[in-house]
Amino acid sequence: MGRKKRVLFLCIGNSARSQMAEGLVNHFLSDRWEAYSAGTEPAGYVHPLAIEAMAELGVDISAQRSKSVDELHEVKFDLVITLCDEASEACPVWLKEDPVVHIGFPDPAQAGGSQEERLDAFRKTRDAIREKVLEYLEKV
Repeated sequence: MGRKKRVLFLCIGNSARSQMAEGLVNHFLSDRWEAYSAGTEPAGYVHPLAIEAMAELGVDISAQRSKSVDELHEVKFDLVITLCDEASEACPVWLKEDPVVHIGFPDPAQAGGSQEERLDAFRKTRDAIREKVLEYLEKV
């Protein structure tokens, strides 16, 4: 088998959606894909509720870090997936050399309510990413 394909998940803050997508792909599709994530305006942290929601699936993203897409300038990607509309619009020109696909999800960090209601928003986003993104990557 040849080298794994590389996918970059791009969001604005790189604190929740793109971090969860990176963790899901590296956990469930690691035989075929190597996932990275970055932000156009990185928040500088991985959201604690994203870490908690992923841990429920046995996926540990606590060692991942929020980083700028500029740090990955030297990496050649087979595919770039933007997960928020803002990242889709702000996708750096150099990334457009790679195939770019937009699969958008609401930002769970914007959810209000109790801690449990907020965690539930992260679970819903995690499950939607798992369903849509993993299904998409299985076909590529």
